[in-house]
Amino acid sequence: MTAAPVLVTVDGPIATITLNRPTARNAISTELLTRLGEAMAAVDADDAVRVAVLTGADPVFCAGLDLTELGEPGSGLHAAVMSASRTHAPWPPIGKPVIAAVNGPAVTGGLELVLNCDVIICSDRASFADTHARVGVLPGWGLTVLLPLAVGRSRARQMSLTGDFLDAEQARTAGLVSEVVPHERLTDRAHAIARSIADNNPRAVRALLASYRQVEAEFVAGGYDVEERAARDWNSSDLDLAASSRTRGQVIRRGSRQTGGS
Repeated sequence: MTAAPVLVTVDGPIATITLNRPTARNAISTELLTRLGEAMAAVDADDAVRVAVLTGADPVFCAGLDLTELGEPGSGLHAAVMSASRTHAPWPPIGKPVIAAVNGPAVTGGLELVLNCDVIICSDRASFADTHARVGVLPGWGLTVLLPLAVGRSRARQMSLTGDFLDAEQARTAGLVSEVVPHERLTDRAHAIARSIADNNPRAVRALLASYRQVEAEFVAGGYDVEERAARDWNSSDLDLAASSRTRGQVIRRGSRQTGGS
């Protein structure tokens, strides 16, 4: 039996959502994207859950889109990704805080998953890269909006245009993550932060979070639409997805050399 690509466990007010395709480096397949959206919607609908934690099955958080599936004739992944890009996010709107507990490399689409979370912490084995330009695809889930907000204009463009990796400590220094913890303590620390949030007035938490998000949306007004149009125009051109898939292996080896990670 094939393992579920997304696992959900609930412990009191905390739901932990785990990307679960470790043999594929938790790459985003059609099924994973669908199940992730369903998991987020279920968390939002469950009044007993106050905080979600998003993580990956070791040793990787998420290697981005499954380019092998994307290049298959009749694959639904391209349509699923374009549908999600029209909402500028990889999952439906959720009114509760989402904590990213980044356990390993978060690359390209995986980095976009991270950026769409509200609080980001990582283990000392984590690394981060935007390799869209290296594999020949364009972002559609807010990377060109959210990455500059996280790390600044120059660092964001350097990351995107070079495809270079940041290790965990570099990510903390850049402002991408708020904490780096030993790998074996990552889950406990993420849950401690989640419990601290859950102990507050839930209506106030949701209202304050909504205010943060609305202020951010005002600050970057129109940016998401520009990114969506750029991705749509690029994806309507003749893309060599087979070459992109071959490049993915080169990206993985390059990231390992740059960070000494997985």
